[in-house]
Amino acid sequence: MAADPRRLAFLLAVHRSGGVLAAADLLRVTPSAVSQQIAKLEAEEGITVLDRGPRGVTLTPAGRVLAETAERIESELIEARQAIAALGEEVTGRVMIGAFQTAIRAVVAPMLAPLATRFPGIEVGVSEHDPAELARGLRAGDLDTIVLERDMDVDAPAPRGVHEIPLLEEPWCIVVPPETAEPERLDDLPGLPWVGPIADTAADRALRRLSRTLGTAIPTRHAYYDFDTALSLVSAGQGVAMLPALALGENDVPDGVTVVRLAGLGSRKLVVRHRIGRHEPSPAVRAVIDEMVEAARDMRP
Repeated sequence: MAADPRRLAFLLAVHRSGGVLAAADLLRVTPSAVSQQIAKLEAEEGITVLDRGPRGVTLTPAGRVLAETAERIESELIEARQAIAALGEEVTGRVMIGAFQTAIRAVVAPMLAPLATRFPGIEVGVSEHDPAELARGLRAGDLDTIVLERDMDVDAPAPRGVHEIPLLEEPWCIVVPPETAEPERLDDLPGLPWVGPIADTAADRALRRLSRTLGTAIPTRHAYYDFDTALSLVSAGQGVAMLPALALGENDVPDGVTVVRLAGLGSRKLVVRHRIGRHEPSPAVRAVIDEMVEAARDMRP
């Protein structure tokens, strides 16, 4: 018996969130509902899609194939919605987007011109905020959709009343001051001076994760939020820093500063979040989010 393709959404949620409980929160259903749909999918296809172990679940090779198929279906549905919107009534409205510097530069700004061409009736406002301000603005209704950053080690489900869509994943890199030997492996990092991020940012969580991986504390000096600030401090010889690839374009790195990619540093994720409800997201908000997904799809940091 052929599987009901609607069950793929449950598998995709498990794949993205990292577990059945997190997938249930993402889909706003019970964990048993997720488990039942996965079990039916396995029965209908005659395969096992999840490896269930004491530390949680992971996708089997067959499960990954189906999850990739689900992602392609999702992408095609986005394109279909855009085509239908172009054929039907004009989508209009004002959409306020909140994001941080690298997300605006990499995803939000590049999609503004294509959006204006496809949906001339949508008026967009973009504002830059830190993550806490972004979440508050969305809750208060001042922002319609926001872009957030997460370290790869964080897979917490979105709060109730909102939904998150993955945009892209990019590697963390080490930036090295002038006249400082480049680290060749993770074991070279503990002995170096470090410029540190402010607490509770994705960079801070990534650095704490690296510290756990190395099994030693990583002392830092200073405290940056903007990646440009970190690059200035590194350029001034204050230490190395761990920054995401999107912050390290050809014209962003000061002379003499070296960018090093090391296996085991992990990655940063960008997600777009919007409110969900009886009348949300609006057609205009959906169109804006679809354009951001499209802009992020072709990026390979």
